[in-house]
Amino acid sequence: MVLGNLTWREVRDADRELVCVIPTGSIEQHGPHLPLLTDTLLATKVCELAEERRQNSCLLYPGIWLGCSSHHMAMPGTCTASAGTYIAVLTEVIESSLSHGFRKFLVINGHGGNTEPNGIALRELKAAYNEGFFAHAGYFSLLGDVAAGVLRGPLKSIRHACEAEASMMLHLFPDLVRVGLLRDDGLESDPPAPAGLTVIHHFDEVTEEGSWGYATHADKETGRRLIEAAVAGVVGAIDYLGNGYVFRKS
Repeated sequence: MVLGNLTWREVRDADRELVCVIPTGSIEQHGPHLPLLTDTLLATKVCELAEERRQNSCLLYPGIWLGCSSHHMAMPGTCTASAGTYIAVLTEVIESSLSHGFRKFLVINGHGGNTEPNGIALRELKAAYNEGFFAHAGYFSLLGDVAAGVLRGPLKSIRHACEAEASMMLHLFPDLVRVGLLRDDGLESDPPAPAGLTVIHHFDEVTEEGSWGYATHADKETGRRLIEAAVAGVVGAIDYLGNGYVFRKS
């Protein structure tokens, strides 16, 4: 079921055990070759395709398009929310649905900058609404071993406006990809950072043109296989929350 297509009466009469699926993305620079809305487009489309397979067990919300993107603000067109604003928006969307009796929520993210805020928001919601079920994942984290098996360039995971994202955009939204501008980008520190250390940088510090990865290897078929794997992962998450589970000793 797609929330935005329903009337209030249809929502009133809907099963309260539906899994509420909320895509989260961003509007931020994606190098010279991908559009600003890439993260939102991909996360939302993956969720739409998953909803088509689970129409009777999930309620799909519109994608939240304003993300935490301060690290991309050096490049025009990027819009960002502060972490507090972003968490407040996601929290209040979910609280609106909690007030109407829904209790199972799955946030599917398309932008790395939202990952930590999504976790914080859902932990705070769980503290306030212990009867609720709250889960989140980046669609890109649900690919299993597929990415490593299909990506042709040196980087075997998703970064930013990279081979993987460009391939998925070529598969789903080919008219939005500036094929002639596909490029490889990304800078490494010298010396390398110690293993396990996360250093916060902005993208104008670590790239030349805003992308990170090997987009020149992008291919529609690669994109199709990545999207299929992501959709299967979201469907699995919907089933997990929707069917219920118990905890037992291992």
